[in-house]
Parts: sequence; C-alpha cells; structure tokens
Amino acid sequence: MQYSSINSQLSFFQKVRNFDYILLISIFILGVLSSFTMYSTDGGEILFHSKSHILKFLIFFPMMIILSFLNIRIWHLISYVFYAVILIFLIYASLYGIKASGSQRWINLYFINLQPSELMKIAIIACLAKYYHRLQADKVNSFYGILVAITILVFPVLLVVTQPDLGTSILIALSGLVVIWLAGLNIRYFLYSLLTLLISLPFAISFLKDYQKLRILTFLDPGRDPLGAGYQIIQSKIAVGSGGLSGKGFLKGTQSYLEFLPEKHTDFIFTLFAEEHGFIGSLGLLLIYIIIIYRIIKIGLISRSYFAKLFCFGYASSIFFYVSVNMSMVLGLLPIVGSPLPIMSYGGSSMLATMIGFAFVMSANINHKQLIA
Repeated sequence: MQYSSINSQLSFFQKVRNFDYILLISIFILGVLSSFTMYSTDGGEILFHSKSHILKFLIFFPMMIILSFLNIRIWHLISYVFYAVILIFLIYASLYGIKASGSQRWINLYFINLQPSELMKIAIIACLAKYYHRLQADKVNSFYGILVAITILVFPVLLVVTQPDLGTSILIALSGLVVIWLAGLNIRYFLYSLLTLLISLPFAISFLKDYQKLRILTFLDPGRDPLGAGYQIIQSKIAVGSGGLSGKGFLKGTQSYLEFLPEKHTDFIFTLFAEEHGFIGSLGLLLIYIIIIYRIIKIGLISRSYFAKLFCFGYASSIFFYVSVNMSMVLGLLPIVGSPLPIMSYGGSSMLATMIGFAFVMSANINHKQLIA
C-alpha cells in the first residue's frame, strides 16, 4: 500500500505546532473537573475512587499526547488489527472474565480491570472507517459492501449483549451505524431497518432480562416502586433539581453526602455535579463537551484523508451519543443504561478508550494534509 508523502516528514516542532490546543485544553479542563468531582464523591477526601481516577487521568492524558504523534497512516494500518484484538478480548471476557453485579465484562490485567466493550466503541469506528476508505464508492450500496459492514458491526454488538450490557451494545451499534451512514449507504436501508425494528419490538422485548424490563417500566413510572427500582432515578432528579441555578457549592451536595444517591461516582456523576454547581455549572460542563465535539468535527472537515474524516465524524457522533444518553438518563428522560459520562465518570477502561479516540483525532489534525492511498 502506498501513502502520500505530503505531511509525512513533519519535524517534532511542526507536529507540536499542528496540535489543536483548544481541543487539548478542553480535554484537560474536563479532566481537572472530573478529578474535583470524584474527590467530592469520596466526601472531600482522597480515597479509593478519587485516587484511582486522578492517577488514571495523570497516566492516560500524557499517553494520549504521545500517541497523537503517530502518523495517521499508522492508525490506518492497525485499525483492523485493533478491532480483531478487542473482539478476541470480548470473547475472552464473555467466557472467562470477571463477574460482578450479574455481568461478566472485565478482564483482569492486574494493573487494570479492562472492559473490552469500552475499547470496542473506538475500534468499531476505526475498523469501519478503514473499510470504507478502501471500498470503492460504487460498491457502498452493493450486497457485498453492506454485508461486510453489517458483519463487522453485529459480532461485537451480540457479544456485548450476552455479557449482558444492553446499554453499551446500543452505543456501539449507534457509533458504527453513523460511520455506515456517513459512508453513503442509501437512506432507504435505514428506513427499512427502522420499520423492521418497530414491528419486531414487542417480540424483542420478550427476550429482555427481568431487570431490563424493570428499567423500562421504571422509566415510564418511577413512582411505581419508589424505594426499589425507582429509587435511584427519583433521588437523581431530586439532587439535580435541588442544585437550583448556582448549586449548593463544592462539597455541599446533601443528596450525595447523605448517601441518598447510589452509584454517584459512575453513571450518575453528572447528578452530583449538577447538585453542587447548579444549572450554570451544568451548562458550563455541557459547553466543554460542545467545544470538544465541534473541534473534532472541524478536524474531520480539514482532513484530506477519507479515513481520518470518517473516524473524526464517527467519534464526534459517539461523544454526542454518550453525553446525551448519560445526561438524559440521570434526568429521567431515558431509561437507566450503563453509559458513563466521558472522562467524568469513574472507570479506567472508559477513560482509556476515550483518550485513544482523542489520540486518533489529534493525529488526524497533525497530519491533516496527508492522503492515504
């Protein structure tokens, strides 16, 4: 495979100048906010969650910067291998992984309990971006073109569903479908698929596990079991509402400190943040995510490589999905699913995957003039 020599011989200082510093600073600010918020979840002390989260950020943020210096063609070369390795990890996790809370999603790597499904959120975008980069435009809507893309998408989604982790499997599917749509798949196929999904929905619901059905019922009526299944979402909405306009202040969130809010360090981290910093603080956090998404899209627009374009647009969409689903979930606008808030939520695998995604994007920006044949 031949690669264009344009931009392939950049010096170290040229690469440094080509960094998107607005994106880099936004990521850093988000990491700092997440560290203070995690410190708050531990009651204003450096305990397990805050110590682990801060340490991981201090490791993964520099790692992201270092990986950004890789040429975009290297990311292109390894995309299929990256996808294959994570797929093998998913299979291993499903068969021999660590079990916790009724799920089997983690692999013990000693320095981290790796959740491969989080890395698959990045691997699926990279793999499909490379596939469509190499596929001729007139074959995108061919039977072969669609079959291969759907196969790439379906295998990891089914594996994650069986762990079971319905929320993550939906987010992986959405990220992959965005890339497929951006590559030019005819809109009628999406409409046919949506119609099929709606028709089969009553049948599909019968295959959901009891706790998954309970989450849907709780979403529709949290008050049906206020001390059981509906407890967390009710307390979450109380906490967010009690924050008011400007919040109760750092380390002063009563719902969180009096332990009314379970899982406040993971999927419900935004609830604690909103209680302490209020509507204004929440808007500020949302603005940071908007800036990050905007910068990723901008990098995709200026990239000459089709692979880089597809990856950036796909990754920007995935960040949008994760933020939207998480915030909607804690506000009671969507059923509760396993969807961490990028960088903010506790979880080494989630942060690692997010930083690898940012490294892809930064590399695309540094090498935005380079073509990949």
